[in-house]
Amino acid sequence: MDEFLKQALEIVKAQAGIRAMTEEEMTSMVVKIAASLRSVADGTPCAGPAVESATETHGDPKKAIKEKSITCMECGKTFKVLTKKHLATHDLTADEYREKHGYKKKTSLIAKSLSKARRKKMQEMELWKKKGAKPGKAN
Repeated sequence: MDEFLKQALEIVKAQAGIRAMTEEEMTSMVVKIAASLRSVADGTPCAGPAVESATETHGDPKKAIKEKSITCMECGKTFKVLTKKHLATHDLTADEYREKHGYKKKTSLIAKSLSKARRKKMQEMELWKKKGAKPGKAN
């Protein structure tokens, strides 16, 4: 087996151990990395395919926040909430994630239906009203 291919396989194996990857992602990454390693060894300038795969996003950020799910733009998985723990697997904070993918600073990384349900629940709880206050009297 080609030495560059072996090295590329080791790199992709390590990457796959850190994050979930599809079979297609793994094979394309092996090919790109092997070609990059080969071009570096030959002394020819490479076009930087390894950098492209690192900045690759999964879909349109505007379409990522859906009614029942939110799609992580880094790995393509769907969630109800993009948590700090998940974003940490991509070495990002919520603020860095928003900035990287063009979201506004106040955009919540949560599915729309879950956000609506939480808002409705909070309105029903009426936490802004003082306990023990009689209705109709302003304190």
